Amino acid sequence: MQVLRRIRGKYQRFVAGNLCRREFTISGSTPIISFTFDDFPRSALSMGGEILHSRGVRGTYYVSLGLAGKQIETGTMFLMEDLRAAALQGHELGCHTFSHSHSWETAPESFETEIIKNREALEQVIPGAVFKTLSFPIGQPRAGTKRRAAKYFSCCRGGGQTFNVGDTDLNCLSAYFLEQSRENPAAIKRMIDQNSNAGGWLIFATHDVSDNPTRWGCTPALFEDVVQYAMKSGAKILPVFQAYEALQGRS
Repeated sequence: MQVLRRIRGKYQRFVAGNLCRREFTISGSTPIISFTFDDFPRSALSMGGEILHSRGVRGTYYVSLGLAGKQIETGTMFLMEDLRAAALQGHELGCHTFSHSHSWETAPESFETEIIKNREALEQVIPGAVFKTLSFPIGQPRAGTKRRAAKYFSCCRGGGQTFNVGDTDLNCLSAYFLEQSRENPAAIKRMIDQNSNAGGWLIFATHDVSDNPTRWGCTPALFEDVVQYAMKSGAKILPVFQAYEALQGRS
């Protein structure tokens, strides 16, 4: 079974990384770092957002409107008042599908329906607001899912534990999940240094930010340390869509 899971995982990563690409070149220049939160636990704004706000920078919150007010594995989810507060504070609201749909297990046409449903739900809460970027929930996206998502978003984000530089795929940008290295902060700082040296775009991701985080989150102390180091690195700290716009201006 383990061998089959490894083969399946390798195949999924190949599909996500190589099919239905939207090519985009990031050439070495001023590095960019984005901070993103998936699912939008309340602590991501009350703790993580406060850390960003206190330093005059903003992040991206990937929202599944169907999770509002619920308790899930990554913590207590946002309320509608949190959604409005994030927007008022200048954070970007990104799409995470309405029901937090598994990116591989969900059929592409159903995934597209989830995107549309999430857009419509956002409009009801914040009239005129539009999701401009997407984070794929849970797994790697299918090729057809990437193709359909590209119709709605300037760029989409996956995982991969690396930064973006050179020939990249706007349909599945790489991200670095902080929780995977929360016991090894030096590894996170090395990634920031490598991104700075390459002039790339490093997209950090996490979920809850709490003194007692879930296994998908991190502590405020770690998050604050990473934000401080990122700012000292000389990188521009921008939400995902603003980073995309800045890079578009260079190309």
